[in-house]
Amino acid sequence: MNGLKSKTPSVASTEKRTSDIGAFFPASLELALYALVLSTAIGLLLGVVGALRGGATDRLVQLVAIACLSVPAFWVAMLFQLVLYSNLGWFPFGGRLPIGAAAPPGVTGMFTIDSLLAGNLNLFWTSLHYLALPVVTLALAEVGVMARITRGSMLQVLDEDYVRTARSKGLSRWRVLNRHSLRNALIAPVTVLGLNLGLLAGGVFLVETIFAWPGIGRYAFNAIASSDYNATMGVTLVIAVVYVVANLLVDLLYLLLDPRIRYS
Repeated sequence: MNGLKSKTPSVASTEKRTSDIGAFFPASLELALYALVLSTAIGLLLGVVGALRGGATDRLVQLVAIACLSVPAFWVAMLFQLVLYSNLGWFPFGGRLPIGAAAPPGVTGMFTIDSLLAGNLNLFWTSLHYLALPVVTLALAEVGVMARITRGSMLQVLDEDYVRTARSKGLSRWRVLNRHSLRNALIAPVTVLGLNLGLLAGGVFLVETIFAWPGIGRYAFNAIASSDYNATMGVTLVIAVVYVVANLLVDLLYLLLDPRIRYS
């Protein structure tokens, strides 16, 4: 009996931590997906423009990429709060919704998607408004990485024989870029994309804490501060699974980008 009694709190505690992670993870995933989409779109655009235009444009792209990589995310978060919240009042301080606002019916746990599924456009725009600052903060560093990787990959592909052959055939610049250059140059950026998703899904701990974002990054930060080792190990396991799944998806994307790749 004593043995059974001593195990009961441990089982209950484990179940509670599992439910906590399940509740907090969709918030981090929503934050990560928006940051990933934003950073990928801007990074790809900057990398392609820098590689194609060259000269002053290329140097400007490299300067922007280095600046994005050099600025600490927590400093950007506090700067956004100081300027855009305290001084201008354009964006909220943090959180996912205003105090007292009801969350949408839980389907995915991601408020923007759940509000659309519920047909509540006002709540969708409100949740998107609260997402803006943490998403931009997380995306900045990834923009620098994606821009540099895309630029280097594009410069390498543009120097290949098949690209010069396509140009000599009289194909338009857009057709050469879309059909022959960009698709082959995406191999390296897509590889980085999988790593970025795992990083962002874990949430930059300080960013989620600064913006009071109820994700697993903030949950892990509080767990570490309170020496809750079980919760810390649980979050670590979840992030590891995200890394594995993200890299599996990246490997499958290789099949679409490069038809020479085949998995037996």
